[in-house]
Amino acid sequence: MAVPPPDQEKSLGVMVIDAHEELIQQLESGQAKIRLLSVITVVVAFILVASYFSQILLPFVSSSSRYQTVDLMSPTLIATEIILVVLGAAWLYVGVVNYLFSARLNRRIREIRSYEKELMNRMKV
Repeated sequence: MAVPPPDQEKSLGVMVIDAHEELIQQLESGQAKIRLLSVITVVVAFILVASYFSQILLPFVSSSSRYQTVDLMSPTLIATEIILVVLGAAWLYVGVVNYLFSARLNRRIREIRSYEKELMNRMKV
């Protein structure tokens, strides 16, 4: 195998650094979007879970709201509300997991950036 001349090797190194920088920029952009969507998801899911949970508890704690046009103690209605609470909790779980993932990704990007700066300082010396 032939060894490439030093100028070609250097241009290959520059290409690798440029590709690495572009990858990191894409990761940073994606991480910001994931974090925003995760925060929105957590807020909406929390509101839904809280409202469904309050609808389940309301007939038990308030005697005046037990009977309306609809029987709030109906087993079918309570089962439906429990299913909605479970789905809302699952949605909340997904939002939290995505947020934690984006936080870990952000930390790793910061580590990569600091290592990159360290390499640049070594190259300058």
